[in-house]
Amino acid sequence: MLLVTAVAAATAQATPYLPPAGKVFAGVSGSITAEDSDVPGFSARAGKHAAVIQTFTAWDYNYTRYLRNATRHQARVMVHISTKDGDGREAITPRGIARGHGDAHLVHLTRAFAASGAVVYVRIMAEMNGSWNPYSAYGPGYKGGAHSTKNFRQAWRRMALIMRGGPVAQIDAKLHALHLPPVRGASGTLPGPKVAFLFVPEVSGDPPVAGNSPRSYYPGSRYVDWVGTDFYSKFPNYSGLNRYYKEFPHKPFVFGEWALWGHDDPGFVRGLFGWIKSHRRVRMVMYNQGSHPSESPFQLARYPRSAAVLRHELSSPLFAPLAPEFS
Repeated sequence: MLLVTAVAAATAQATPYLPPAGKVFAGVSGSITAEDSDVPGFSARAGKHAAVIQTFTAWDYNYTRYLRNATRHQARVMVHISTKDGDGREAITPRGIARGHGDAHLVHLTRAFAASGAVVYVRIMAEMNGSWNPYSAYGPGYKGGAHSTKNFRQAWRRMALIMRGGPVAQIDAKLHALHLPPVRGASGTLPGPKVAFLFVPEVSGDPPVAGNSPRSYYPGSRYVDWVGTDFYSKFPNYSGLNRYYKEFPHKPFVFGEWALWGHDDPGFVRGLFGWIKSHRRVRMVMYNQGSHPSESPFQLARYPRSAAVLRHELSSPLFAPLAPEFS
């Protein structure tokens, strides 16, 4: 029994699951299936195998076909967890998550991720300081209450503690120290999946007020494995990016989403990849193809000159085509 407990506790330890030393993963984001996210098409245009495939999911979406799809494409998994339901309405508030009302979903994902054996990068409620997201504390005025930044931080901590797995009694003790209720609907030991948690706000909040800064939502280093942001050609805020990059100097950096938006802009691609190559903590970049290929303004196929520049940039040996487990 002592050995089992020790092993379970070990599997619950945080790790960022970095690419090989000196390398960067380049991946692609899309909808609920790899086919919809046009993985083969992206790889052909970008000239690089997608090392990570990201899927955007609704709250309580319990089907995990995306785990098998990523493995089929020899890629690691990234999943964005929102609080929206399948119709785009708010399914649960940050306070609801913090108080345990979403535990059934979190326990289900924990078990599914562990059973898959895959490395899963989890983006929790990204762009949380954007007023367009239901889990933001602003929308556009200050919402507070169930959507306060404090409740957001507590929701994140609960999600990380549960989804790292381990003995439920130990998880409950950590939740109790945070003044949060114990795990609902689980006992014994939760399996320890290979998960890493990505904190990905906008570099400048909308609205741009002090209480809506990235730091306002940050749950603490022990609950975060990567920091990063989303970056689009339509809003290239390099001054904000430089400031934010320096704010969390001890975490690997990820572009959870990046894309062309509006017009073919090879200069944006050159500039962004120049920035990436000069900032060594950047270890992953995810191109967002959009959820609906025929309608998405981000589809790389819309921007042939930029795609050619991207192909050139990704030909650098800096970008690893495969995670070690697929090499």
